[in-house]
Amino acid sequence: MKITGITIIKNAIVNDYPIKEAILSVLPIVDEMIVAVGDSEDETEALIQSIESTKIRIVHSVWDKTIRTGGSVLAVETNKAMEHVSKDTDWILYIQGDEVIHEKYHEIVKSAAERYLNDKKVEGLLFHYLHFYGTYNFVRDGRGWYKVETRLIRNGLHISSYKDAQGFRIGNQKIKVALIDAFVYHYGWVKDPKLMKTKQKNVAEFWVEDDQSLEAFRNTEDEFDYTEADSVELFNGTHPAVMQERIARQQWDIALDTRKKKMKFKNRLLYIIEKWTGKRLFTFSNHRIIRP
Repeated sequence: MKITGITIIKNAIVNDYPIKEAILSVLPIVDEMIVAVGDSEDETEALIQSIESTKIRIVHSVWDKTIRTGGSVLAVETNKAMEHVSKDTDWILYIQGDEVIHEKYHEIVKSAAERYLNDKKVEGLLFHYLHFYGTYNFVRDGRGWYKVETRLIRNGLHISSYKDAQGFRIGNQKIKVALIDAFVYHYGWVKDPKLMKTKQKNVAEFWVEDDQSLEAFRNTEDEFDYTEADSVELFNGTHPAVMQERIARQQWDIALDTRKKKMKFKNRLLYIIEKWTGKRLFTFSNHRIIRP
């Protein structure tokens, strides 16, 4: 069995993406790692080159700045990265530049890939998600944050990245997946409030379609307001080993109230049901679960 990892990255240093940690977190799982480095304005490529591994293969790309609809350029770049995957690869493990897989899930991921290798009905493996927010002590648990998503897909099925690269499709069809007992730790919303807003302004050109709205957003306040979250809860687990150095560098603190729930009645009721049952009702998904 061969697993090829892929990721895309642009301006990792300017926007403080934990891309190095992301790559390190999946290297023990994959046989090779394709890193598609976009046309960056910083030393992103040098950062990737600093990772000592013969598994890593850097490819280059130029991001199309005319693609400004809902982050769809991320899907375009992900699909370009998949073009570099060799035909003898069985599974493609996709990790985004702000996602990390805890080492305690490595064997679970590899075992699941082996288990479903010859089960051709399974087109991908579905991971649980933790969305860290503000600091490394809080996670967003509101309904606006996806609870699961596909990160391991079968090679050779013409599977492509969908919309803003959150999930995958075959044409317009949702892929058939097996849910596995492994989590992806999403750290994209853990930054100093000023750096968080700077990053948002930097990447807005790929999300905001018209120039007037883009300019208006870039002229907003210089700090991100984390207190506007609909719901957060304390994280009581451990962070991946590859994140420890980054966590130790944290120099800001944010006080968030886990008791406050900024939701309309319907969402509050569905939130309560989810907490009771563990099931999220009436939500969008990019997949169809065929194996529990």
